[in-house]
Order: sequence, then structure tokens, then C-alpha cells
Amino acid sequence: MNIFMREMKAYRKSLFIWSVGILFLIGASMAKYAGLSTTGQSMNEILTAMPKSLQAIMGTGALDISKVSGYFGVLYIYLLLMATMHAAMLGATIIAKEERDKTAEFLFVKPVSRTSIICAKLSVAVVNIVMLNIVAGISSLYLVGTYSEGESVKADIILAMSAMLILQLLFLTIGSAIAAISKKPKLAVAISTGILLMTYILSIAIDLNKKLTLLKYLTPFKYFEAKIVMNGGGLERKFIILSLSIVIIFSLITFVFYRKKDLQV
Repeated sequence: MNIFMREMKAYRKSLFIWSVGILFLIGASMAKYAGLSTTGQSMNEILTAMPKSLQAIMGTGALDISKVSGYFGVLYIYLLLMATMHAAMLGATIIAKEERDKTAEFLFVKPVSRTSIICAKLSVAVVNIVMLNIVAGISSLYLVGTYSEGESVKADIILAMSAMLILQLLFLTIGSAIAAISKKPKLAVAISTGILLMTYILSIAIDLNKKLTLLKYLTPFKYFEAKIVMNGGGLERKFIILSLSIVIIFSLITFVFYRKKDLQV
């Protein structure tokens, strides 16, 4: 419990900053929607005139952004990218920081097993990503609901936040596994975020080239797409199972490799 509280205290400032960032992103985006919706111009027509590559990057796709649900679908992509980046970085740093800061000896002279330490650290990481998800969910429900004009969006937002939590867990465990395996703890964060960005770029490439569709299983950003979730498609069971399987596999990798690792003190 002491390790748990110590880590919670160490990451409270980081959680606060990321939460403020999420709130600002949602607030600023919905304020922009309020302005665009009163211009009298068709937002869909403006976006349709853009190059397909730009549409893919922005994530507009099949979303009707004249509706608040479609607009949130575009915003959701950026929320997802922000939340998963936080998760990947957190997973890597919470495992590697003692080695990185040369303070491993301080922690591991305590009469606790490495398994207990990993459990405490991953528990803290999970609490942090859940809290960030709750901040994103509550603020989305409130701010999007403010501009919904009678459109039912609550159920879709809850589904979208559930999908985001699954992907947060996925990238959290990827980050922790990389930190456990890596012999260079300072590179763990860079490798984790690099993998995240590569999978995001791959998701854009798939949107641009339908011949790459089969590669969607390699990028979590294609598992729960906003254009499907926000249009009543829900969460596909095969991707839920695949995501949770990846979480379990990388969690096991974290435990196995960290217990055997020669720590740099």
C-alpha cells in the first residue's frame, strides 16, 4: 500500500495536467462547433471539397459533422490519440523511472517482492487512466449535450468512452512491457509513443488505400472507429476480445521480464 500511495502522489500533478488538457480540447472544440453551426454554410460541403488525404487525417470520413454526434466523432479521434499517448507514456515511465533516475536501489531494498511492486505500479497506472477517462466522459456528456439540440448522443458517447478505456489499457500494457524488456530505460517512452504514432499513421494509410484493409488488425485505432460507434454500430466483439487478449499478453510480458531483469541502480 505504501508503494501504491507513493506512486499515486508522484503522478497526481501529471494527471491534473492531462485532465486540464482534455477539458480544454473538448471545451475549445465544442465552442468552435457552436460558431460553425451558426454560419449558415454547410460544414459537410466544406470538408468534402478537401483532399481525401486531409479528410483521412482529420477523421471526417462518413461522419455528418453538421450534427453534434458527427462532430464529436471527429473530436473523438483526437481525444483517443491524446488519451492513448498518456497511457503509453505512463506505462513506460511508471515501470522504468527507477532505473532511469538511478533510484532502483532505494525501492528494491524494501522487503517486498518484484511481483508486488509491479502490481502496485500497474494498479496506479490503471487508476490514472480510468480517472482521465472519467474526466473525458463527463465533460463530453455535458458539453456535447449542451449543443445536441434534442439529438440523442449520451449512449454513443458512453460507448465511445468505453472503447477509449479499452485502448488506454492496451497502450498502457504495451508501454509497460517495453519498459520491462528494454535495457535502456530512457528509451522506453520514445519507443512506446513511436509504436503508437506508427499505428495511428497506419490507420490513416488504410483509409487512403482500401487494399490495406486487412492490416486493420495491426492498428488499434481501427478497432473502434468513431464513424461506426457514433452511427449506432456499437463495439465489435472480435475487437474487444482481440484488445483484451493483447492487454493480457503484454501484462504477462511485463511481469515475466521485470522479475528476471537486472536492474540498473
